Amino acid sequence: MLITFEGIDGAGKSTQIKKLVSYLSSQKREVVTLREPGGTEVAEKIRAILLESKGEISPIGELLLFSASRAELVQEVIMPAIAAGKIVILDRFFDSTTAYQGYGRGLDFTLLQSIISISTCGIVPDITFYLDIEPEEAMRRKFSKTSIPLSFEHDELDRMERSGAKFYRNVREGYLKMILSNKERFVSINALLPEATIHSKIIETLNERFPS
Repeated sequence: MLITFEGIDGAGKSTQIKKLVSYLSSQKREVVTLREPGGTEVAEKIRAILLESKGEISPIGELLLFSASRAELVQEVIMPAIAAGKIVILDRFFDSTTAYQGYGRGLDFTLLQSIISISTCGIVPDITFYLDIEPEEAMRRKFSKTSIPLSFEHDELDRMERSGAKFYRNVREGYLKMILSNKERFVSINALLPEATIHSKIIETLNERFPS
């Protein structure tokens, strides 16, 4: 089974993934957790280029780098894990490409789908949890424990986060449009709900859709 989590940074994906892994492990389920970009030696190096670079990367270059990282992860880790009967939980997958490079960067969707199909070897998540949050609120969360002023241009942000508020509003709008056309796969949850409530909704949904 492949479970993916989507949403802009600050939505709480990492927290919910940790809670879900703990729950599934308590049920004696074998779980593999991964992130995009990353998860293999090559993919982690690509991640550093994409997120830590101070220079500009063209939208097409960005798309191809993300896709190269994904191709490595799918073939080296995800496919073997699924074949072995493990549950794979992935922090971001190809929906992020559609949201960020498509709706955010404005790349052609036909081009995107072609490259996504190649990089994923046709793999589609069994279920995708989308944690919804406004970009400004996500930024407030990021700086809530510091004295750093709210800004999408601050040096402490990674290269993607410095793309600006309008970019992230477009990304969020893209996610919401994708959900409307993929209601069977997507589960949208308000990221402002208490962590325990979100976790309960996730567990309840999984038990309903995939009864053991």
